Amino acid sequence: RGAGCALSILCVSMNTPQDKAFLGISSSATGRRWVGPTGEEDRLAEAMVQDTGLPAPLCRILVRRGVNAQDAAAFLAPTLRDLLPDPRTLKDMDAATTRFLAALDRKERVAIFADYDVDGGTSAALLINWLRDMGLAATLYVPDRIDEGYGPNDEAMAALAQDHDLIICVDCGTLSHGPIAASKGADVIVLDHHLGGETLPDAVAVVNPNRQDESGALAHLCAAGVVFMMLVNANRVLREGGHKGPDLIGMLDLVGLATVADVAPLVGVNRAFVRQGLTVMARRNRIGMTALSDVAGLDQAPTSYHLGFLLGPRVNAGGRIGKADLGARLLSTNDKHEAESIAAKLDELNTDRREVEAQVRELALEQATARGLDGPLVWAAGEGWHPGVVGIVAARLKEATNRPAIVIGLDGIEGKGSGRSVSGIDLGAVIQRAAAEGLLIKGGGHKMAAGLTVARDQLEPAMARLSELLAKQGAGDIGPADLKISGILMPGAATIELVNQIENAGPFGAGAPAPRFAFPDCQIHFAKQVGANHLKISFGDGIGGRIDAISFGAMDGPMGPMLLAHNGARFHLAGRLEINTWQGRQSVQLRLEDAAPAH
Repeated sequence: RGAGCALSILCVSMNTPQDKAFLGISSSATGRRWVGPTGEEDRLAEAMVQDTGLPAPLCRILVRRGVNAQDAAAFLAPTLRDLLPDPRTLKDMDAATTRFLAALDRKERVAIFADYDVDGGTSAALLINWLRDMGLAATLYVPDRIDEGYGPNDEAMAALAQDHDLIICVDCGTLSHGPIAASKGADVIVLDHHLGGETLPDAVAVVNPNRQDESGALAHLCAAGVVFMMLVNANRVLREGGHKGPDLIGMLDLVGLATVADVAPLVGVNRAFVRQGLTVMARRNRIGMTALSDVAGLDQAPTSYHLGFLLGPRVNAGGRIGKADLGARLLSTNDKHEAESIAAKLDELNTDRREVEAQVRELALEQATARGLDGPLVWAAGEGWHPGVVGIVAARLKEATNRPAIVIGLDGIEGKGSGRSVSGIDLGAVIQRAAAEGLLIKGGGHKMAAGLTVARDQLEPAMARLSELLAKQGAGDIGPADLKISGILMPGAATIELVNQIENAGPFGAGAPAPRFAFPDCQIHFAKQVGANHLKISFGDGIGGRIDAISFGAMDGPMGPMLLAHNGARFHLAGRLEINTWQGRQSVQLRLEDAAPAH
């Protein structure tokens, strides 16, 4: 075959029935079966190429996302105008907006009670910035993770109520019946997205797409998305009264950051939030976000990857192991020096957090492995494990085992823990049920992430009950995660232009995984271990196309050593394409995820 022929092959599917492995790989270097497009997806993609003239790899991605040919153009250019639902479809929205604007009109004392993570911090910053633009200063209150735990508590709410007329709970409050009742003398609005109970607290309004009496159509919103919807409604009411509200488009950087960092599904309006949020962020108008980007070493236009892995963890670091309100203060400040100081502190705390996390992760994996990794729930609990890292460690256990995972830090007579789930398994619901049954002191969350507090003497029975409930959802029957492949790509076809076109089908993340391509029968030209456990290679097909690839953590498993000692053998390689920017120059790079010998 000639070079021209190879370069013209943009994407091939080599589809097989779904019970057969793609490229014949039933157990790769990481132990996974490769699964390619179905025959039906192939036919739809080929028809879309004919109808739209779009590249075949892009059409395969769109078909897998459920997009048809006539909707492809709109999907590739999501706009808030087209995708934003009417905020008033959410229950209590009008009541919340009316009370919020009354506080503005009467220049009341407003307090914002926010959760200590990115979603809470950005939600608080949205409200603080909006009110400040309208001439009203708000009080920020973020509870300490260790001393107060998640969500409103009686003491804090009672104290806030003494000095404020209105308390707005963001990213928390839906289950806080007692603390809201304790806020005597002040009205309370809840703007949240966590799973609601059978009854709601006695607040002026509880705006939450995950209330039990909601339709679920907007269940994918994070709390910052809910706050943004209320501000959209507030601006509409102001406009109808002949007044102008603050610029909301300029606040989408906050909503986009929260959406990605809270692992909200990137579907519907969330796509527009993130896509347009990234555009806003690239303008570097928000002092706090700019300071954070600089301290994180972000030297290019941000992507959803940067939100999730560079910026989000730093905003979170304050709530995990430092001062809980640092993230919200950073994102709402107008003072450049304060922003730079807080950003530097958060960067330092993030480094500390990584060290603490590594220690807990090693102990948790050892304990969970001894207990067994093939049940419906993988869990570990340890003395003094820092509450600020148990959620991250639970996420690592989940990724390693493809099972729901819970990690608990024990302190005194109780333990505080965090859980992460896999697709199709609702962890928040079973934790809420176990709490209702009295096996947990408290617990709640949503499908993919949840928190809990458990008495030390109830630890084993509580975990057994959660395992039983998760087993009923099929969590014990999940095998190793298949590696889903969008199609075959030849190295010479992986151009910067193609990667940019593929990015238009994004942003990619939760609920919208980035496409993964297989490069078949490739020869490794260069392989080198970098850092403690990463691998860098360069590979080609022997015809002319050549790509660099990086695989993080590859040396910790079998893939890294196998490719490092390639000895001229050829391999099928799979991963996600990205553009690498180095000293102002761009090149295509493969984020290598898996490999198998090409027999």
